[in-house]
Amino acid sequence: MRSTLVYDLPTRLFHWLFAGLFVLSFSLAKTVDDETIQFSFHMLSGFVLAILVLWRIMWGVIGSRYAKFAGFDLNIFNLKNYFLGILSGSNKRWPGHNPASSWAAIIMFSLVLGLVVSGYFMTTGYKESIEEIHEFMANAFVILVIAHVTGIIFHSLRHKDRIALSMLDGKKDTSNVAVTPINSERLFAAILLLALIISSVYYLASHFNSENRTLSMFGKTLQLGENEHESDIEDILQNQNTDDVHNNKKHYKEDQD
Repeated sequence: MRSTLVYDLPTRLFHWLFAGLFVLSFSLAKTVDDETIQFSFHMLSGFVLAILVLWRIMWGVIGSRYAKFAGFDLNIFNLKNYFLGILSGSNKRWPGHNPASSWAAIIMFSLVLGLVVSGYFMTTGYKESIEEIHEFMANAFVILVIAHVTGIIFHSLRHKDRIALSMLDGKKDTSNVAVTPINSERLFAAILLLALIISSVYYLASHFNSENRTLSMFGKTLQLGENEHESDIEDILQNQNTDDVHNNKKHYKEDQD
């Protein structure tokens, strides 16, 4: 078996940060009540995830050979032939992303951006109309992840190669495919990626008010969940309005007398 370095360090780092942040966001959304402070962390981790995806889009343009979107196989006919090859026992290999993983990556990135945009609008008063769309995209993402992991396991067992480890050390079995290895791990870019994520987390944490669960970001204040004092304020206003009505009726009756 001949192993070749195809995935640089920033790409692998992105992969695990991406997976971890989505698992965190999805788990919080499904296990905590949206009236608790923990639910706000679900939304904060979503913002970090969006920043991570935007970085990946940039890296897909300027990154190393197999990190670039130009190296993704997005031909729909190749995708069909890929699945037919699975059924027929084809041993064809791809040096970078195969058609299925290429499409999976693009769809995952799109879903994350859609989730963040819909989540943003939910914080600005459109929760009722967008919540179902938001949940649909989250569930679609989970189904896609399950299919992706299942495909990796199936491929590893069927072809007995180390594709499952390629996102750990960046190497793939290239015994049956012509491949030009990348010449660098891009360590500096990986450091910049870590610095970006750490600074983003710091920015969000320092601009988040845990008492009223608001986030001040770029001149706007977002409500990350229900304000625990909001219902009390509404009750006070409602009582005031009721008292006003009673007082008006009383004055009107006195005037009539």
